[in-house]
This record gives sequence, structure tokens and C-alpha cells, in this order.
Amino acid sequence: MLIYDGDCGFCTTSAQFAERFLPLGVPVVAWQTFDDLGVLGLSEADVTSKVWWIGVDGIPHGGHQAVGRATMAMTPWWSALGWFLCVPPVSWIAEPAYALVARNRHRLPGATASCAPGRPPDTSPTSSSASGASRTE
Repeated sequence: MLIYDGDCGFCTTSAQFAERFLPLGVPVVAWQTFDDLGVLGLSEADVTSKVWWIGVDGIPHGGHQAVGRATMAMTPWWSALGWFLCVPPVSWIAEPAYALVARNRHRLPGATASCAPGRPPDTSPTSSSASGASRTE
């Protein structure tokens, strides 16, 4: 499962991109759709600061690890790229690169004012999601 910030335009655009390449049945879900993030082992602070991947083992992986693991779940070519993102020495660069993008997501294409750092999260029921529903077809 890929969990992203549905109030952030850049995050939503990125989630939609990932959703196109992930196998059917892999949910791509805005964190705002969850009533209790604690059951996933996550807090609101976690999900407003980075993307999360929860694999079949149920262990949450955030930031560059989430991107890498989600990419590993895609087609073989993408899978190889994802593997490289998660192992040294590439992961040593991927971690600060992800943090830089996350801090500056409000400046990237598709961004909205909701992407700005330090904004209060929108927990209203009208928050957006990548496709409006998880992919369980």
C-alpha cells in the first residue's frame, strides 16, 4: 500500500504516476482517508512529512525507502531501479535527495499551497485522493 498526502498536489500527481505502474490490487491511498493511522504504525506527523509504503509484511517504510519499495513492486525494469534506491551507496544519496524534495514540494510542478512546509494538515472528509478509491479491480 502506498500512502501519500492527498492535500498536496505534487504528492497526488506522484501517487497517480505510481498507481499507473503498480500491479492491480495495490492500494494507493491518501492518508486523509484513514480513521486511525495508528493501526498502520503511523502518526499524523509521519504522513504529513513523507510518503509511506506498507508491504505484505505490514512494516511501514517512509521517504526514499517507500519510493524504492513501491518501485520494486512495479515491472522488472522499475523494480531494479527501486532496489538501487534502497541499498548503499545509492541510498546514501537517495535519503537526503528525498528530504530535499519533500521540503521543497511546494515549489515543484503540480504543487499547491497545501504543500508548503509547516501548514496545518487538512483532516476534513473532503480531502482528495489519487483515484478516489483504492485499486482492487
